[in-house]
Amino acid sequence: MKGQIRFKKKSAGRKTIRSAVYSYTAFFEPAVEGGYSVTVPILPGVITEGDTLSEARARVREAVRGYLKVLRKRGEAIPRERGARLRRPITERVAVVV
Repeated sequence: MKGQIRFKKKSAGRKTIRSAVYSYTAFFEPAVEGGYSVTVPILPGVITEGDTLSEARARVREAVRGYLKVLRKRGEAIPRERGARLRRPITERVAVVV
């Protein structure tokens, strides 16, 4: 899922329904217990998981779709990732003494 928007027109009987296609960057992180956990940084709170990469992809699409539907229902602006440059996550080992 990466940053662009397109519009589609669908015909439902006589009405034309205009829907937007939104794309976002999602981070898929292998989970210790197996599978993947997924976050979408530009959409706070969108976190999901899947036992396989394919399942994780399907679930993040569902989560993003639900999030955007709620924003639209509330009349809130839908975030756009246009030109946003997300930096790569930093991964480090941290040693502690207990």
